[in-house]
Amino acid sequence: MTARILLVEDDPTTCAFLAAAAQGVPAEVDIAGSCAAALALAGEHDRHDLWLIDANLPDGDGAGLLAALRARGLRAPALAHTAAREPGILAALREAGFREVLVKPMPATTLQLVVRDALGARVREAPLAAAPAHFDAGAWDDVAALAALNGEQAHVDALRKLFLDELPDTRDGVRDAARAGDVERLRAALHRLRASCGFVGAARMATSVEELQAAPDSEYALARFLQAAQDTLSSAPVPGDA
Repeated sequence: MTARILLVEDDPTTCAFLAAAAQGVPAEVDIAGSCAAALALAGEHDRHDLWLIDANLPDGDGAGLLAALRARGLRAPALAHTAAREPGILAALREAGFREVLVKPMPATTLQLVVRDALGARVREAPLAAAPAHFDAGAWDDVAALAALNGEQAHVDALRKLFLDELPDTRDGVRDAARAGDVERLRAALHRLRASCGFVGAARMATSVEELQAAPDSEYALARFLQAAQDTLSSAPVPGDA
C-alpha cells in the first residue's frame, strides 16, 4: 500500500518542491495551505501515515497545529519544516513533538531519506530523486575563502586540496561517532571540521556541521551532513578558478 502524507505549506513554490519530493518516496500527498485546511483534511480518523508541517502558517503555527491534531487522538508521526536555522527554534519544534525538523531549502534526497525513515515499513524502496537546481545552495564560497587567506589564491588552492584529501576520513569518523552515540567524539570532530570549512570556504559543509552540532542525535542532521560531504567532494573547484 502506498503511504499517504499530509503536507502543510502555504508558499506555492516550496509546496510544489516538497510535494514532488514526497511523491518520489513514493507516497500520495494531500496538500493544505493553512491550519484550518489541514485540520479539515485530517478529519477525525487516522487518514495519513505522516504529517509534514510548516513551522509558520497564515492562521497559526506548526506546533499549535500538531497539538490540535494530537488533541483529536491522531497519532501519525510528524515532521516540521522551516527556513529558520537558530538552534533554539529547531529545539523548540522538537520539544513540541516533531520527530525531526527539516531546514529549508534542502535537497529532495534529504527529504526523502527522512520521510522514509519516519514511515519505516510502510513505504517501499525507490530511487531517490535529484533536487531541482534552484534549491541547491553553492558548495563553495570563494569570497570567504580568499578573505580568510588574505587574498592568496595559491593558499586557497593548497588548503582546499588538503581539505578534500582528508574529507572522506573525516566524514566517516563523524558518521561512525554519531551512529555509536559517542557525542564527545562527535563534537570534537565537528569542531575541527567547522574551522576547516571556514578556511577553505566550504559553505555547504559548514552549514551541515552547525546543524549536526546543534542536534547530534538527529538522523536528519546526520543525513544532511553526509549529503553535504558528498556534494562537496563531487563539486571540487578547479584550482585558481575563484
